[in-house]
Amino acid sequence: MNTDHLKEVLAQARQEVAKVIIGQHDVVEKALIAIFTGQHALIEGVPGVAKTLLVRTIAHVLGSDFSRIQFTPDLMPADITGTNVFNLQRNEFSLIKGPVFSSFLLADEINRAPAKTQSALLQAMQERTVTIDQTTYPLPVNFAVFATQNPIEYEGTYPLPEAQKDRFMLKIIMKAPDRAEELALAQRSMGKESPESVLNSGAVKAVIKPEDLVELRQQLAGIVMRDELTAYLVDIVRATRQHESILVGAGPRATQSLMMACRAYAAISSRDFVTPDDIKSMAVPVLEHRVILRPEFEIEGLGIPEVIQQILQQIAVPR
Repeated sequence: MNTDHLKEVLAQARQEVAKVIIGQHDVVEKALIAIFTGQHALIEGVPGVAKTLLVRTIAHVLGSDFSRIQFTPDLMPADITGTNVFNLQRNEFSLIKGPVFSSFLLADEINRAPAKTQSALLQAMQERTVTIDQTTYPLPVNFAVFATQNPIEYEGTYPLPEAQKDRFMLKIIMKAPDRAEELALAQRSMGKESPESVLNSGAVKAVIKPEDLVELRQQLAGIVMRDELTAYLVDIVRATRQHESILVGAGPRATQSLMMACRAYAAISSRDFVTPDDIKSMAVPVLEHRVILRPEFEIEGLGIPEVIQQILQQIAVPR
């Protein structure tokens, strides 16, 4: 299968997104990986690092619609999915669709809503359908959830259950820009070149139509992954279940996610084959949110990314 068109579109998408988002190249790549594999991403970052703007821009560049839900403790499941309202003129119930019926959904501060509301997204994320009053409705074919979390404020929040975290392919950490990037942002914010103005002005072009995304995803199957690399990848995921500092390791869905992520990473790097470095690059974003450390190691200040790096060093890389 020819993957040239896929690699070309990914390169164009990155160029267009860069017109709005200053820096954050690694974050943009990971967001595109989640979309082009048809998966969901968890974005963690302090307020003001352009999490919402990132998803809005990518949706625009990929010619898709976008909606945003601000999660709050009083948000109800029907506020996400929609509800049936009785129409007096027609004498029947008609569906008022909720914001979940869009291609790209930003679930802002997802851990601020209780478990019942968070669970309204579970069926949507896994089955791409929503059930309202015993009727099941399909979601757009390109449906993807980007859920944001604030890493510093945990008062009054409801931690995501492990089953829900496992449905996110990647955890993307958005850090504050470096000095040169922040200086560029400050200079642009003074005039008509502010990131929001650029996006609203029409200067950012859509590189594909929504229906093209399905075909491009199928081209990922053309990215070659040798059998010994597949075995290497499986050994990495399995090692998380046996490591002394890990209480709960990654499950089989992590293996599938890491496989897809590596192929998309190779395509973004303009290659049609996967290398061991692709697996190493994607191991932390794919595994970090799926692993739980033992409390005694957590107290000592050990972080999950460090444990995953230890595992990568212990497993022999295939030649």
